[in-house]
Amino acid sequence: MAEQYNILIADDDRDYVQCLTVMLEASGYSVTSASTGAECVAAARKHKPDLIILDIIMERLVSGLHVGYELRADPDLKDVPVIMISAIQEKTGFDVGSAKGSEYLAADEFINKPVKPKVLLDTIARLVKKRVG
Repeated sequence: MAEQYNILIADDDRDYVQCLTVMLEASGYSVTSASTGAECVAAARKHKPDLIILDIIMERLVSGLHVGYELRADPDLKDVPVIMISAIQEKTGFDVGSAKGSEYLAADEFINKPVKPKVLLDTIARLVKKRVG
């Protein structure tokens, strides 16, 4: 049996978290979740996930952005791949994906909501393989 990787989902939409959890567990991943930025950082420190899926809009408009910076500043978490997901582009017109790889977006990838399952699963597999590979 292949190693089971742990994914932390940080999103305040419980239904969305549940859908992602079912999909990821069916794909062989172990999942933990958080619904606020503070919970995300605490869960990441406790569980040391192999990858984090981080919503940008949680308790505040840009909560996820701040969490991304905090994760990158933590020596124990700075190398954990982060996939930011959000409908912020649809809501504000701001193309977050264009900031990927810059100091403005502390994430390895950005995916607009609604997320296509295959795109998310392929991105997760690529980032986890790159990290442990």
